[in-house]
Amino acid sequence: MRAVLEVILVALDIYWFILIASAIMSWLVAFNVVNVRNEVVGAIWNFLYQVTEPALRPIRRFLPNLGGIDVSPVILLLLILLIQKIIEQNLIPLVA
Repeated sequence: MRAVLEVILVALDIYWFILIASAIMSWLVAFNVVNVRNEVVGAIWNFLYQVTEPALRPIRRFLPNLGGIDVSPVILLLLILLIQKIIEQNLIPLVA
């Protein structure tokens, strides 16, 4: 059971970095630093969007309009951190 919890923690860590990459990529696209018409950039942008949007969409539904500022990735990162801490402090000691 501990191995399953460790795999979940690693998956959450990977998703954490994907969310950060998605936020950075969105800033680069918004400020015209990168062009999504480039095949490689477009493929990366599409991958990041498809991986992160299903988790971010429900959060965006409940947030008020903040004038173009999207704080849903920050909220999702905090939720991931909360889940990791719950697993590390409450579930893993019970299994060990």
